[in-house]
Amino acid sequence: MSQTPKNPWESVAAPMQAMWTNAMQQYGKAMQTGGFGAPMPATEMMGMFQQMVPTLPNGPQVTFDTTKLQQLQQTYAQELSQLWLQGMVPPTIATDRRFASEEWQRQPMSGFAAALHLINTRMLMGMAEAMQTDAKTKARVTFAVEQWAAAAAPSNFLAFNPDAQKKAIETKGESIAKGMQNMLHDLRQGHVSMTDESKFEVGTNVASTEGSVVFENELFQLIEYKPLTEQVHERPFLFIPPCINKFYIMDLQPANSMVRYILEQGHHAFMVSWRNADASMGQVTWDDYVEQGAITAMKTVLEITKKPDLNVLGFCVGGTILSNALAVLAGRGEKLANSATFLTTLMDFTDTGVLDLFIDESFVRMREMQFGQGGLLPASDLSTTFSFLRPNDLVWNYVVGNYLKGETPPPFDLLYWNCDSTNLPGPMYSWYLRNMYLENNLIKPNKLEVCGQKLDLGKVDLPVYIYGSREDHIVPIEGAYASTQVLPGEKRFVMGASGHIAGVINPPAKKKRNYWTNDELPADVNDWLAGAQDNEGSWWPDWAGWLAQQGGPMVAAPKRYGSTKHKAIEPAPGRYVKAKASVV
Repeated sequence: MSQTPKNPWESVAAPMQAMWTNAMQQYGKAMQTGGFGAPMPATEMMGMFQQMVPTLPNGPQVTFDTTKLQQLQQTYAQELSQLWLQGMVPPTIATDRRFASEEWQRQPMSGFAAALHLINTRMLMGMAEAMQTDAKTKARVTFAVEQWAAAAAPSNFLAFNPDAQKKAIETKGESIAKGMQNMLHDLRQGHVSMTDESKFEVGTNVASTEGSVVFENELFQLIEYKPLTEQVHERPFLFIPPCINKFYIMDLQPANSMVRYILEQGHHAFMVSWRNADASMGQVTWDDYVEQGAITAMKTVLEITKKPDLNVLGFCVGGTILSNALAVLAGRGEKLANSATFLTTLMDFTDTGVLDLFIDESFVRMREMQFGQGGLLPASDLSTTFSFLRPNDLVWNYVVGNYLKGETPPPFDLLYWNCDSTNLPGPMYSWYLRNMYLENNLIKPNKLEVCGQKLDLGKVDLPVYIYGSREDHIVPIEGAYASTQVLPGEKRFVMGASGHIAGVINPPAKKKRNYWTNDELPADVNDWLAGAQDNEGSWWPDWAGWLAQQGGPMVAAPKRYGSTKHKAIEPAPGRYVKAKASVV
C-alpha cells in the first residue's frame, strides 16, 4: 500500500516559524543594544505570510487589506515595545491556561517567551483575517495558524516550561526519565496516551453490560442484552453505532451507559458491534455496510424477536448508514423500522464545520487513488485528524504532561474509548468522502444508487428523534439540524450542551449540563434556537419519554438469548470489539 502523502499543512509552519524566530532575534539584539529595534515591516510580514499560499490546493489568489495590515503592524510594534519596556516585570499571560501557573510569572525568560508567543499568534491571526480571498482558503489559513500557535507554544518545550523544570528539580531528574519512558511507550503503541489505558479492559470495566452475541458476519456481531425489567416494550430496539472507534461509547461504565439506561427503561435492546477492519476487508464497500450491516442487523433482530418492526438508533456515521438503509428499504417497499433516532448525524452535508477544510476535489481524488480499488485507511489517520481539531486539549496538553513532566494521565473511560481506534475499508471510505462530504448527494432525490436502489430521503416517512450537540466540532449543530428539513415524518429535534461525545453521553444521575427543545422546526437553526426552551440536566429522559411512545405495549421479558435459528455464540461484548487496529 502506498504511503499516505505528506499533509500539505505541514509546510505552512515554516514561514510562521520564521516570523517567531525573527521576533526572538530582535529580542536578542535588544538585550545587547538596549533598544528593541524596528518591528518587522508590513511588506516583509505580508511576503512571509504569502509563502504559505502556494502550498494550498489549486493555488488560490490572495491579497491583503492594506489598511488592516497597517493597523496590525502598528499594534504589533506597540505590543513588542511594551513587552520590552517592561524589562524583568512579568508580562500578563495568566489568562491563557497554558501559562497560568505562578512559575510562568516568576521566571522572566519563560514569561517573556509566552508573552511573545501570544503577540505573534495575535499578529498571525490578524493577518489571516486581513486576507482577501475565498472563504475556504481563508478558513484553511486560519486553521493552519491555529495549528502553528498550538505547536509552537513555549509550554511545549522543556527549555521554556518552568513547571516542567521545577518538577525535574524536585524529582532530581526522575520526571525527565519517566517522560522519556512515556514517549517510548507512546511511540510503540502508535498514539499519545490520553489516559492510563492500563486501568481499563473491554468487557470488564467498559462494555460490561450483560448480554450475548447472537449473530455475526464479516462486518459485525449482533449483541442481545439481558433485560433489566420483568416486562419490556413489545417493539425491540437496535443501536447502530459509528464504525469509527468502537460501540462501547454507548456502554462505558454502568453510571454512564446509554445501553444500561435503555434497558432500565424497559426496552429489549440489541447492539451492532462493527468489526475492526483488517486486510481481509480491503474490498468492502459502502453498500456492504448498508446491506450486510444495517439492514441485516434489523432483519436479524426481527427474526429473533418475531416482531414486524423495531425502533432503531444511529449515532454519527452510524446514523448516516442508517439513513441510507431506511431509504433503500423504502425504495424496495419494505418497512422494518417503526421509528428512528439520529444522534449527531449528517444527512445534509452542506455544513460540515472544520472538516470541510480538508475536503475538496483534489483531496478526494487522492484518497480514491489510494483506496478506491482496495486497501485500508489506517486508524491513525482518522484519530490524528480528529485530535488536531482541538490540538491544545487533545495533543499538546498530553505532550507536556506525559513527556515534559513525566506524568501518567488519570484514568478516564471516554478517553480510553477515544484511543481505541479502528481501521476503515478503503473503498467504503473513499465513496463516503465523495458522495457525502464533497458532492452532498444524499439529499438529492434519486441521485445516489445504494444496494441497487435509488435513494430518496423524502420516502423515509417515520417518526424520528434528532439530537445535535451545541458545541460539536465534527457534526456542527447546523448540520445536525438540517436533517429536520429532509425527512418527511413526525420529527422532534433536541439540542444538548457540550460537544460531539460529551453532549451525547450525559446520564441523568450526573445532573450536568442542559438541553433545548422547541416543537417548531423552521428552516434555519437560529430561528429554532430563538424560540427554544432551555431545560436543566440530561436530554435522555426527554428521549426516553418519546421512545416509550414508540415501544408498544409491555410484554414479558425474554428469558433466553437468540432463537432457534440464531443461537448464542459468545458472551457480550464479543470478539470483534476487542480487536485492536492492525498496522497497515
